[in-house]
Amino acid sequence: MHKLLTYPFNPQTILKKRKSIRRELLASAEARIDKKIAVLGGSTTHDIISILELFLLDFGIKPEFYESEFGLYYEDAMFSEELSAFAPDLIYIHTSRRNIAAFPAPADTPESATELLNAQYSHFETMWEHIAEKYRCPVIQNNFELPFYRLLGNRDAWDHRGQTNFITRLNTKLYEYAAAHQDFYINDINYLSADYGLLQWSDPFYWHMYKYCLNLDAVPALSYNVACIIKSIYGKNKKALVLDLDNTLWGGVVGDDGVDGIEIGRETSMGQVYSEFQDYLKELRGYGVMLNVDSKNDEENALAGLNHPEGSLRPEDFISIKANWDPKDLNFTAIAQELNILPESMVFIDDNPAERAIVTAQVPGVSAPVMDAPEHYITALDRCGFFEATKLSKDDLSRNEMYRANAQRAELQKSFANYEEYLLSLEMRARIRPFEPVYIARIAQLTNKSNQFNLTTRRFTESEMQEISGDNSYITLYGRLTDKFGDNGVISVVLGRKEGDTLHIELWLMSCRVLKRSMEHAMLDQLVHRAQRDGVKKLRGYYYKTQKNGMVKDFYKDFGFELISSDGDDTVWELPVAGYTDKNKVIRVNEDE
Repeated sequence: MHKLLTYPFNPQTILKKRKSIRRELLASAEARIDKKIAVLGGSTTHDIISILELFLLDFGIKPEFYESEFGLYYEDAMFSEELSAFAPDLIYIHTSRRNIAAFPAPADTPESATELLNAQYSHFETMWEHIAEKYRCPVIQNNFELPFYRLLGNRDAWDHRGQTNFITRLNTKLYEYAAAHQDFYINDINYLSADYGLLQWSDPFYWHMYKYCLNLDAVPALSYNVACIIKSIYGKNKKALVLDLDNTLWGGVVGDDGVDGIEIGRETSMGQVYSEFQDYLKELRGYGVMLNVDSKNDEENALAGLNHPEGSLRPEDFISIKANWDPKDLNFTAIAQELNILPESMVFIDDNPAERAIVTAQVPGVSAPVMDAPEHYITALDRCGFFEATKLSKDDLSRNEMYRANAQRAELQKSFANYEEYLLSLEMRARIRPFEPVYIARIAQLTNKSNQFNLTTRRFTESEMQEISGDNSYITLYGRLTDKFGDNGVISVVLGRKEGDTLHIELWLMSCRVLKRSMEHAMLDQLVHRAQRDGVKKLRGYYYKTQKNGMVKDFYKDFGFELISSDGDDTVWELPVAGYTDKNKVIRVNEDE
């Protein structure tokens, strides 16, 4: 990540050097996905867009922007032919308290205030519904910041005539809409303005002089927050933390001070600081963030520290624990290999700036936030937005258990000389079915997160997947895999479009945590059976090379497809379905049907 775009960043420096930062980012060799983003503003948005572009480029997304005229967010959303021609992949609606048309008056009754509230909400809901019907793309909507003055003092918070009360109620209606609609997300400027300082955020000078609804220096904070939502939608989130121990999870050095001498717990102020950080990490784990240890320590001392009675984290809370005297960058890489995820999907947390510098230098793409003081650890990690949660599926919440079960499988494999016997010992069962509504969110999420085992790397929103699932011109399959160690969740997706007697496989992906378990064989078997049932004579598969999917470049060749065309590294393959013989020998499929 660009050093000027990492938290804590200097807003004045970013605003001043935006052009040179942009040139540096565009000149880098990093692969990026292209996205068309419409920014519909209720206030001036030019600087917001220019800074948003920097953060998106840094996240691996190359944006093309459409910008509405000042204050015409509603008109553009509802009527603009230019926006329609632009065909956005995502729409961001940048409105604020300044765009609330009316507030309750002193003479208003509770009933009339509620009528006014519903009218204001209806203005926005009508726009969202139109966007959903016409554009079928994700929408990010600002909520509303509180007023920087209170006409009724503290009563403003609860009186039906208070602006503070009115905005709070209006925001609640936005949240209810977000909870009930897929591909709709809230950009929480109510929180951002409080975090920044409401009086500074809402400085009237910038509105009256430039028609900015926020302080210009707050633009990077706003743009970064929007960028975090966008990168999460498109699968650019981090997946795991790799944590140092001494002076990171506790105060002191366990090898020197002994378990009784480290600072953790409620007895001292610094012990409380480390306890709070451990509690925060434990909560992150509950939301699917994988925890790992990379520490220069004897393993015995490391485990003793993790078993300290006042600590909230235990050895079983971690997927991998590397406590040894090897260089930390080597341990970091080994952890990535064990988890079977890309190193850039992990975040390195260490109090030592020298260790952070070594790991980031030796393992490209790794983030290592500045951890300058224990009392700031939570803020330093939290404000980086590494784990922005736009979707929370059951599989996300169970990620730690799934990867821990993978470690158990790896240990079992060591006891078998014959790999097929090992696979049979896992007692694997698969559910491979056409897309079902309950899994649409997870299926769309996989298309945006899976990069290595992904033959075309096409990305889809929930709305797009929902539409495809009801289209008879497509064959769709998801795969869910379970074995004696646990449920791996939905881990594979195949999508093919029928054209005459040919099925064009537009998407084939699989989570890397189930590689070499024969799930790809089971998916192909089911795809062929569905194709035969629909009168398809041949499958046509496509491989489009990216920087990350080289592992599947020979996928179709290995499965018996014939190469029919090649354009550099991109290839097209074909397989007749007549005479096809099932390839899966170790997984029991759809036994519940």
